[in-house]
Amino acid sequence: MKLPPLFEDRPFAVQLLGAIVVPVIFGMVTGFALGWNGVVYWILVGPLAIIGGFLGGMEHSGGDEGFVRGLLGGLVFGSFVLIGFEIVNTEAKAYLGHPQVGLVFATTLIGGLLGALGGAYRARLEREQAGGAPPTASAAP
Repeated sequence: MKLPPLFEDRPFAVQLLGAIVVPVIFGMVTGFALGWNGVVYWILVGPLAIIGGFLGGMEHSGGDEGFVRGLLGGLVFGSFVLIGFEIVNTEAKAYLGHPQVGLVFATTLIGGLLGALGGAYRARLEREQAGGAPPTASAAP
């Protein structure tokens, strides 16, 4: 499997785009969806956000770096979901919970976990590629 370039090796503008701009825009769009259509909101906040958090973590060489990236992405994403929802200024089409700021805590925590999983997965793949596949159990003679 071809791994994405490490985040630290990317130009600063690309780092800024990936770590800040993408979560801001995705959060805003998700917040708009929260005010417009519950199904679209759950698709955005569910599978698409999960994939994004994991892939963001895969741009780092370990679970600890991926965790920090995921925390930042989750914090920015969740904050802008609420900002986008406030811009729409309508009733939520999906349950948001009270207080609404709990969403930011949830997205931050979940983002950190997803980023850590992505970074740990990358580290495992790098170890396997560097030393070959791990030995498999052989049948007893």
